[in-house]
Amino acid sequence: MGFYRKHILPWALHFACGVKPIRYQRGKVIPLARGRVLEVGIGSGLNLPFYNADKVERIIGLDPSDEMRRIAEKAANEIVIPVEFIGLSSEKIPLGQASVDTVVVTYTLCTIPNVVTALREMRRVLSPNGELIFTEHGLAPDVKVRRIQKRIEPVWKRLAGGCHLTRSIPDLIRSGGFRITNVETMYIPGWKPLCFNTWGVAVKA
Repeated sequence: MGFYRKHILPWALHFACGVKPIRYQRGKVIPLARGRVLEVGIGSGLNLPFYNADKVERIIGLDPSDEMRRIAEKAANEIVIPVEFIGLSSEKIPLGQASVDTVVVTYTLCTIPNVVTALREMRRVLSPNGELIFTEHGLAPDVKVRRIQKRIEPVWKRLAGGCHLTRSIPDLIRSGGFRITNVETMYIPGWKPLCFNTWGVAVKA
């Protein structure tokens, strides 16, 4: 799996996460970011074109994948907002307490191994008046779809870089010490087990 993870998976994720319905979801939430922004799981930089340069001072992109970060660096060169990359995991963010105004997380909570620990770290670095902005896929509300999600998840995780299909995004965010102030859900176009999306804004509880 080493060759697959290093040479094939980064580009597969880049194209899969850049399809039109997912781009549309990104466009709903990323313009809400303001000030000093930490994007957890910046991946290949697919969110970068959606940031509002009049509102965002700086973007700090965190991602453990060197291969994904190299793709993101090209996207960063195409925007006017300064972008700094941190090649570390989200379970221990190398930033000071209350040091960012916005934390952005998109299509990332499904893959983080210790996801609640990571969310607590996001809470730690967020300023008292800051916001967590998110759009994620996860556990579907329909019983039949959930059954499929649970059935295919073991194989899907191996193919999609550790992606879980059965995580309840609102529950995870609350467990990380946040209070959700705005949330919406829907199936975006595509195969339902992969396409139940939750997006919105949360603040420190």
